[in-house]
Amino acid sequence: MNTRKLLPAMIGAILAGGMASAQADVQVFGHLDESVNRIDGHSRSDTRLICTTCSIGFKGSEDLGNGLKAIFKLDYQFDINNRNTGKASAKSKKGKIVTGTSAGAVTGTTSAAIVTNVKDTSSITDRDQWLGLAGNFGQVRVGTISTVYKSHGAMLDPVYHTLVQQRDLGIQSGLHTGAGDNGQGRATNTLRYDSPSWNGLKVGGTYTLTPDTDNKGDNGYGGGISYQNGGILAFADYVTNDRGGDDEAWKLGAKYTLNNFSVFGQYEIDGGLITARRAGTITGGKQNGDGADVWMVGGVYTMGNNMLTASYGQGSALKKRKAASAQPALGSDDYIAWEVVGVHNLSKRTLAYAGYASVNPDQNGVHNTQQYTMGMKHKF
Repeated sequence: MNTRKLLPAMIGAILAGGMASAQADVQVFGHLDESVNRIDGHSRSDTRLICTTCSIGFKGSEDLGNGLKAIFKLDYQFDINNRNTGKASAKSKKGKIVTGTSAGAVTGTTSAAIVTNVKDTSSITDRDQWLGLAGNFGQVRVGTISTVYKSHGAMLDPVYHTLVQQRDLGIQSGLHTGAGDNGQGRATNTLRYDSPSWNGLKVGGTYTLTPDTDNKGDNGYGGGISYQNGGILAFADYVTNDRGGDDEAWKLGAKYTLNNFSVFGQYEIDGGLITARRAGTITGGKQNGDGADVWMVGGVYTMGNNMLTASYGQGSALKKRKAASAQPALGSDDYIAWEVVGVHNLSKRTLAYAGYASVNPDQNGVHNTQQYTMGMKHKF
C-alpha cells in the first residue's frame, strides 16, 4: 500500500468531516434579481439594467440545550451590474433619473419618483445583521434588524425584493425603507423581541440605543401585534424615533386568501414620522408636521405557476411644506401610485416577471413617472 498517498487522504477526510460538522448549522442564502427597465419621467427617459437588493448572507444556530439556541444572521447587498471601482455615489444630475438605494419616491431627492436601488458604482453594504437567543420564550436579537413595522408590510407585498416592490413606489411609506436609528425600516443599534405563536397570535417590539452625540440620547422604539391563521393575516404596528414633537406613526393591515384569490390592504397614520421620512428630515432634531397618511389596497390571483397582482396606493399632502427648491420627488401635495405585475414561476426558486408602475404627484413642477419592467429572480 502506498502510505505516502494514503496518509494525506486520511488527514483530508478527517478535516473535511470536522469542517462539515462545524458548519452543519450554518446556511448560505441570498437572491439575485435582475431586470430591464424603461423609466419615463422628469423630462428625460432612460433604459437600464437594475439589480434590486441582490444579496448573499449566512445564518445559523447552535443548540445550547434545554430548548435554548444561539442564533445569528449576516446579510450583505451588492450590485451585479457595476464594478466596485471606488466609493459609490447616489448624487443626481438635473433632469436625470437618479439611482440611489434610499432616494426617489419615498425620501427626498428631487430627480426621480421611483427608487431604482442601484448606485453609480457597485459596493457591498450590510443588511440585517444580528446575534440572539431563541427558545420557548420566543427570540431576542441584537444588532441591525428590520423593525416590526417593516416586517409586517413586507408580508403584504407579492413582489417584495423586486424593482416594483410597493415600498419603492410610495404604495407603502418610506418607513419600510432605509437604515438608521431614527425610525427607518432597518434599525441600527437595536434590540428586537418576537414572541412564540399563541394559536396564530404574536407580538414583537424593538428598542434602539443611539449615541448621545447623535440625537441627545433619544431612543426610538416600536412594536406590533399580528394574527395569522388559515387564510387570515391581520396586524397593528407603532413606531417612533422619540425625537419630540411629531415623531410617530401607526399602521393597520390585513390580508385574506381564499383558494386562488388574495386581497390585502394597509392604512398608515402619520404622526410626523412619515412626513419626516418623505421630506428628508428624519435625521434632524425635533419633528414638526404630520398628516401624510398612506393607504393602499391590492389583490393577487394565482393559476398554476402564474400570478397576477395589482396594487393601488395614495399618500396625503404634507402639512408642513418646504420651499419649492427643497421639495421631495413626490412633492408636498397628494400623490397616487399603482402597479400591475405578472409573475411566472419557472421553479420553486426561480421566477420571471413583467410589470408596469406609475407614480403621479398632484403638484406643479413635480412630474409623473412611469416604469416598464421585465425581470428574473433566483433565490438560493
